[in-house]
Amino acid sequence: MIRWAYAFVDRPRDRFARACAFWTAVTGTELSEPRGPGGEFVTLVPPGPADACVKAQAVDGPGGAHLDFAVDDFAAAVDLARTLGAAPVHAEDNLEVLRSPGGQLFCVVPWNGEKSRPTPVTAQDGATTRLDQACLHIPPESYEADIAFWTAFTGWESTATRLPEFHRLRPPSPLPVRILLQRLTTPGQAPGAHLDLACSDLDAARAWHETLGAQPVAPGATWHVMRDPAGGTYCLTAREPGTGDLPSRGSAG
Repeated sequence: MIRWAYAFVDRPRDRFARACAFWTAVTGTELSEPRGPGGEFVTLVPPGPADACVKAQAVDGPGGAHLDFAVDDFAAAVDLARTLGAAPVHAEDNLEVLRSPGGQLFCVVPWNGEKSRPTPVTAQDGATTRLDQACLHIPPESYEADIAFWTAFTGWESTATRLPEFHRLRPPSPLPVRILLQRLTTPGQAPGAHLDLACSDLDAARAWHETLGAQPVAPGATWHVMRDPAGGTYCLTAREPGTGDLPSRGSAG
């Protein structure tokens, strides 16, 4: 049913241009013409013949990230999501905005024939990266319910990771974006999401991103938490950009 997925970079309106400049640089893409009533939507277009899998949206508030699922049967996908417990938020022609049981916003849209995943981006020093994952922050009281929801809705391979606070959903090839569910520590915390990039050389990727205006927040052994020039949080992870596989024991996903 799900034939493609888009990762959305949601950033505040007053910093949207800075966000777009940064994310096009780190994904090796160019901006499409703006869309929407206020020009709030753009697509990050990769070099041909690959299909886009990253978009950006100017929002009110701090922003974050969300996923769009492109499906071959729009009505059936919306019906399935609602049957599994998703709450409707907004609907218009060829767009349904919903909220998962854990509070995650996501969209269902018709599939437009996308099928070619962009290749990893190569930095000047030869390191490669790929934006390939959305990490969803789930309140602890709804963590199991959201695992069940996302597993049933996507139909993707669903596995626990080496760390109990993470759960991974891996899509079939050639879908470009996978899901990592992260259990928050405090009940009642608001849900959220950030995007992850797989990196062949974690420290080299961090240094490159810093030259583009990003700031390190919490460097670690197998992932670095970063902040982009628009103030949004994301992670660099020590996963293989071609496959998304973990390099060794100890990484969440």
